[in-house]
Amino acid sequence: MAAVSTERVAAGLAAETEAYVAAHPRCAELAAAGREHMPGGVPMSWMSKWPGPFPLHVTEAHGARFACADGVEHVDLCLGDTGAMCGHSPEAVARAVAAQAARGITSMLPTADAAVVAAELTRRFGGARGAVRRWQFTLTATDANRHVLRYARFATGRDKVLVFDWCYHGTVDETFATLGEPDAAGRRPVVARHGNIGPPVDPALTTVVVPFNDVEALERALARGDVAAVLAEPALTNIGIVLPDPGFHDALRGLTRRYGTYLVLDETHTLCAGPGGAVGAWGLEPDAVVVGKTIGGGVPIGAFGMTEHLAHDSMGRVELEQIDVGGIGGTLAGNALSLAAARATLSEVLVDDAFAPMTALATRWTDGVHGVIEGAGLPWHVTQLGARAEYAFSAEPPRDGAAAAAADDFELQQYLHLQALTHGVLLTPFHNMALMSPATTEADVDAHTAAFEAAAAHLTS
Repeated sequence: MAAVSTERVAAGLAAETEAYVAAHPRCAELAAAGREHMPGGVPMSWMSKWPGPFPLHVTEAHGARFACADGVEHVDLCLGDTGAMCGHSPEAVARAVAAQAARGITSMLPTADAAVVAAELTRRFGGARGAVRRWQFTLTATDANRHVLRYARFATGRDKVLVFDWCYHGTVDETFATLGEPDAAGRRPVVARHGNIGPPVDPALTTVVVPFNDVEALERALARGDVAAVLAEPALTNIGIVLPDPGFHDALRGLTRRYGTYLVLDETHTLCAGPGGAVGAWGLEPDAVVVGKTIGGGVPIGAFGMTEHLAHDSMGRVELEQIDVGGIGGTLAGNALSLAAARATLSEVLVDDAFAPMTALATRWTDGVHGVIEGAGLPWHVTQLGARAEYAFSAEPPRDGAAAAAADDFELQQYLHLQALTHGVLLTPFHNMALMSPATTEADVDAHTAAFEAAAAHLTS
């Protein structure tokens, strides 16, 4: 295996930074103007993580490509980290949004689109027995996760939520917890995840953390009888793709039922596995499902679906007089514009038949990256999950989030992202992920393979 030296990474990053700055003077000007009134010159702090001394400023985006303020067109394999998984401004969604905006954007009252979208989500995510069939709408998957966790604690009378080490569920407070260093007895305490900004309470008070794929640790945790819900992605995605072991989901479902714990599956990222996400593709049977940004075609929306049992034991017990002040909902939740976008997305763009071509493109991307890794002798691997694929800096795919985190290398990641960007290809800034849309082409995929090959050649020369 070829070693990657820090010197080669630093030299590559310096060269790519020089090329990036030279090619984007107008974006640099806009970034400077932004810094006058916004920290970092960006409207949200995490945008500072884009590689380079300033982020690109987008002027137009269609399909799987966008143009920056300097008139440079880029292949977009980030696609809003699934927010634009349908491609940018798909015609059907743009048409539906424009029509609804002309009729009214929000009114705190339902429109006919709501029931249609809920029925379609039941068809896709209802589970192997179609049990998840009671849906509510939010503006983000974070809100959907928050709400369903509140309902689970209310229904069970239990205080704790269980998550998997190095999980990601948006900005839900309970999920920014991880396992600390072992104590003298070998026990690993629950601690705030590094970078957790101002947690409201010690996460050990709210959260139980176990490693992904560790069935024995999962059972020990659930057997204590204080866990209201397990909140899990079917596969970890935001620390790199970590796939479940064979039989893991069967064990997860069996143990949650045995110990009276609700199982909530967050499909915000794993929707890439198929029309019904991993729930549909793998025949899973959760008590609740959360979906997010993808279903709105770029317009903010989230949703959570519950079984009749969970809906009855939670929503069915809320007093009507207090239904608006219990910490669930939002004035813009379920608004007309978001639901019009979701109906168009699910019925005309991200239809069942769209997934096979997207998955085939992800396979082409995976094969291209794997070929470069093998040819260069790099000790890395690449993993695919439906229409999503990702490479990481370890020879073997990890089985849990801690192993995936240990393999990460921020400086190397920054170099590879910036190098791809100077070659006209955008990857997501948080990890080495590529996502396919209905508008992505083989040429888009091959553009990344060519850039990645050039980067590998630099790192191993």
